[in-house]
Amino acid sequence: MSKLFTLTKNTFIETLRQPVYAIIIIAALFLLFISPSLTMYTMDDDNKLLREMGLSTLFLASLFIAIFSASGAVAEEIENKTIITVLSKPVKRPVFIIAKFFGVAAAVVLAHYICTIALLMAIRHGVLATASDTIDWTVLSTAGVAVVLTFLLTAFFNYAYDWRFSSTAIVLAGIFATLSIVFLYFIDRNWQFNPQDNGINTLDVYGAVLLLLAAIIITALAVALSARFNIVVTLSACVGIFLLGLVSDWAFGELAKTRIWAKICYFSVPNLQIFWISDALYEGSDVPLKYIIISASYALCYTTAILLLAIALFQRRQIG
Repeated sequence: MSKLFTLTKNTFIETLRQPVYAIIIIAALFLLFISPSLTMYTMDDDNKLLREMGLSTLFLASLFIAIFSASGAVAEEIENKTIITVLSKPVKRPVFIIAKFFGVAAAVVLAHYICTIALLMAIRHGVLATASDTIDWTVLSTAGVAVVLTFLLTAFFNYAYDWRFSSTAIVLAGIFATLSIVFLYFIDRNWQFNPQDNGINTLDVYGAVLLLLAAIIITALAVALSARFNIVVTLSACVGIFLLGLVSDWAFGELAKTRIWAKICYFSVPNLQIFWISDALYEGSDVPLKYIIISASYALCYTTAILLLAIALFQRRQIG
């Protein structure tokens, strides 16, 4: 367990220090920041499109973070031969794979958490569809203070203690994002204590949780593929499985009743459509907690199966 914890912690820290990790988070936060302006020209309810666009940004950000982080944690370590030092400690190969998954998954959870809070802030602000709509200065001021404090403290720790700028900024962003959303939970747009009118919808939180479950599945797939292939093959395969997972019901659902190959594909490819609740957003229907629990059970079973496959693939991998 000590080796598992040590490898998980090192993988988590190394993932945070990857430049592509910070770049994806910054790009996602920027898109979430401008999303209220991009969705104000629809003929329908602009706020529904804002929610769907925000969840799409969240989904894609988690997808690419999972793929690039897993490839950097496993494939590059195999190509650089640094894995030989780790396995000679000795560390058993199943422990190595599981630790890499936990480390990358923790980094994905952190990035997803930060972007989710940014999404909730964007939804809380809403779209200025008419001239009578006013800017929610509570959200903008809170977000601005969080960003400024994050950069100031990051610069201080980088200068005084030589801490890595990108990883420190991400951790501090998670802390200040938590404080910001707690503040906004109790304070309304008029700077009054009003938790009943905080603009935070449970359905949006459920949607973000479901997308996190899908990102965990993609993380397990990326770790499994990185154990045998390089980053290019891993990226291509994960994107392909991701796209197939979104259309699994349409592509294999009906054919699975009569064709054996379609049935195999239907049960092999993860059905990511169950984690996407845009229909509920547009129809205004509720998503029960039972649905979240069933989806989490599906994600747990599929992730466990993929990790077992990854261990099996890695057992015969030549690393010398």
